[in-house]
Amino acid sequence: MPDIMPTTWVGATAKQIARGVRRGDVSATQVVADHLDHVAHADADLAAFRTIRGGAAITEAEKVDEQEDLANLPLAGVPVAVKENTPVAGLPTWNGSAAVRTPVAEADHEVVRRLRGAGAVILGVTRMPELGLWALTDDETGVTRNPWDLSRTPGGSSGGAAAAVAAGLVPMAHGNDGLGSIRIPAACCGLVGLKPGRGVIPYQLGADDWFGLAEHGVLTGTVADAVVGFSVLAGRRPDRLEQPSRLRVGVSLRSPVRGVAPDAPNRDAVAAAGRLLAAAGHDTVPADPVYPTRLGLQGIATWFAAAAADVRAAGVQRRGLQRRSRRHVALGEWAQRRGYVREADRRAWREQSVAFFTDHSIDLLLTPALAGPPPEAAGWSGRSWLSNMKANIRYAPYAAPWNIAGLPAIVVPVGRRPDGLPVAVQFVGPPGSELLLLGVAGQFELQAPWQRHAPGYPRVATGSPATA
Repeated sequence: MPDIMPTTWVGATAKQIARGVRRGDVSATQVVADHLDHVAHADADLAAFRTIRGGAAITEAEKVDEQEDLANLPLAGVPVAVKENTPVAGLPTWNGSAAVRTPVAEADHEVVRRLRGAGAVILGVTRMPELGLWALTDDETGVTRNPWDLSRTPGGSSGGAAAAVAAGLVPMAHGNDGLGSIRIPAACCGLVGLKPGRGVIPYQLGADDWFGLAEHGVLTGTVADAVVGFSVLAGRRPDRLEQPSRLRVGVSLRSPVRGVAPDAPNRDAVAAAGRLLAAAGHDTVPADPVYPTRLGLQGIATWFAAAAADVRAAGVQRRGLQRRSRRHVALGEWAQRRGYVREADRRAWREQSVAFFTDHSIDLLLTPALAGPPPEAAGWSGRSWLSNMKANIRYAPYAAPWNIAGLPAIVVPVGRRPDGLPVAVQFVGPPGSELLLLGVAGQFELQAPWQRHAPGYPRVATGSPATA
């Protein structure tokens, strides 16, 4: 008997599902039931989800079907996952481990409210590392794995979200990005991942939004879905994406971390992106940002301090945390006592970053998304703080500067590594350039379409919306 899903909607895009529900081709209830079946079938190997809402999700889908007017619901009936650090009414907020889990939320976070208001159905919450501190997703209850290669991590901290989308468990997953936590897993799993600029989407998590570094967003398999997801979270009607013309794009391989350089597949990815830009009519020029040594030290100190602030706000005892997190929090407390975490430093880097675009007369900056392949999927939560730090910094140094600057940035797939894993590039833009970034990503998708799901995921029937 062929091993296929008994539905034609698992594996469809969010836009395809919403259009089908609005037209009456399928009910939201059927779409959600089919995705729940697929999760039950596939997530045992991936550990993408912390909690599946099951019957609650079916009830939510039935309420979508009962609405008289679906025309204004851009995500009508679309199953969506929410990262486990973001409150969902009726569920505890895990924050990556039982040690920092908060009680059952009485109300949705604003971004969850906006997703539901657009017609989305919350299928469940996805796993992340403790406190969202790492680009490696696991804890003592499970190791989240990359659908492209189960021996590799899907990245982090939105690792469960990326694994869920890459395996077709959901067509769209919410994530958030404090130092690369959307873009890194998007690059690991061959997805589109946009980090909006500061203040575009309300964050409102933890003690102080990681000192303003963190932003909410979505991970998707297509640019069209990314546009819809971004628009919904930003509280605006979905935008019609314009085709950018004759941009001047700066290109840089320079690593923000001294001693860390991109490997050959990531250098080749930037070269491939340059050719795609030229084919779309854009110009590329060399343009290396100057990453001061103090920027790295300030960024690391802020990373530490954000963990300490969140632990204090949650009233959690440090001794209950994983040992890697205990060390992180202790260093954060020390950094704050010594005055190493300063808003003035972050403001100065933002001003320098904004001026970089003007000084080089460029519209966007192109960089590698990663420096190396995703590390192994293993019990990183039980390893030392130093081994976690080395693994994170060596493979994913390119994302963090743009959180500190508060600038929008996007990761876009551009091919495969020799080992078959996806490879991606990052674009960074000045304030307000989210739609421009999405427009360039759309041009890449038209010229060089990528495989939306990892090989073998999901198992869908021939002729489905996902394969049409």
